[in-house]
Amino acid sequence: MKYLAAAIITLLLAACSKPPAAPEAPKADAKPQGKDEVRLVELDSASLKETTLAVAPVLERSIPLTVRASGRLTTNENTTWRVGAVTDGRIIVADAKVGDRVIKGQILARMHSHDIHESRALYRMAVTNLNRLKSGVEFATRQRDRLSRLYALKAASQEQLDSSENELKIAKSSVANAEIEVNRTRLHLVEFLEVSVDGPEEHAHDSAPETHIEDLIPIRAPAAGIILTRAITPGAVVTASNDLYTICDLSTIWAIAAVQEEHLAKLRPGMAASITVQAYPDRTFHGRVTKIEDKLNPETRTIAVRIEIDNRNSLLKPEMYATVELAAGGSASALFVPQEAVQDVNGQATVFIEKKPGQYEPRSVETGRPLEGLLQVLRGLQGGERVVAAGSFILKSQLLKSSLSEE
Repeated sequence: MKYLAAAIITLLLAACSKPPAAPEAPKADAKPQGKDEVRLVELDSASLKETTLAVAPVLERSIPLTVRASGRLTTNENTTWRVGAVTDGRIIVADAKVGDRVIKGQILARMHSHDIHESRALYRMAVTNLNRLKSGVEFATRQRDRLSRLYALKAASQEQLDSSENELKIAKSSVANAEIEVNRTRLHLVEFLEVSVDGPEEHAHDSAPETHIEDLIPIRAPAAGIILTRAITPGAVVTASNDLYTICDLSTIWAIAAVQEEHLAKLRPGMAASITVQAYPDRTFHGRVTKIEDKLNPETRTIAVRIEIDNRNSLLKPEMYATVELAAGGSASALFVPQEAVQDVNGQATVFIEKKPGQYEPRSVETGRPLEGLLQVLRGLQGGERVVAAGSFILKSQLLKSSLSEE
């Protein structure tokens, strides 16, 4: 009995000294959880009757191969004019402003210059000298005629007659040179400075010369277009080297695309280009490559490609950002869905796949180019699947509502 009690005590002590048993591992769920779980948007029969959902198949179409690049719009340098002053002077009137549409020959500003008064003085001197030389020709003509009569009467020598003929020729030559000088000084005033040759001889003592319109040189538009810049104000002193206005005809515009180096072999002048801008996302503008630069940008490893675009509708503006697609030749198969089938869900392009009527799977996709009301899908779909087109925004609302309720 004594030994039996000791054995029981030993067993109890051993049991107390054993480590606690490990907890039983939980059984795995038969249904996967987390991000791999497919969440479906479901509509009951009543909801289906109240809503109008149009389901369309994912279309497979052949599209031309293109080179895609980003770019910006700029003015066509061939239809851009920088207007300067023909001489040094001071701006008195500057009526034309940035954004004004002007026609060829329109006066943009007027300036005062001392060149006007100096040129008029030279013109007057040339006219005076011409009149003096013409009087000399008349005198030389009378002398020649007199000696001719005397020579006929044997009262003058042949040498005297020849000398008078030579003097007459010299006088006529001097008149011809004087006429050239008069014409030169007149053209400088009339055609170059565009002022009259005969300015007002006397101004009122309290009137400055530059207040008279005939004393101001007009600055004219060399071509029709829109004024993009104006670098002057009334009172500004300018020189003949200054650019006063920039005028551009925006009926054509350039897009400068930065094309990756890997696509260089596919580029050629004259290839067709399609351009889209953020201002008109549903509209495509067309142009052609006119210039491929000879040097790559060493920082971005891209080459600048110039595309000329018809802009007679004046929708495109300089400095817009653009997406450019260049026709590289050939074609490839691509998947398309209606543009209204793609919804933005939390910043991600999403479409809703019909699993069966009333059950739809949201799926993130990567989109590409638009084409005739369709939108290319680069990743996320397979041919033959059916997506919700009209009414997809209703499924988007249901998806966001269920997400909020779960949170």
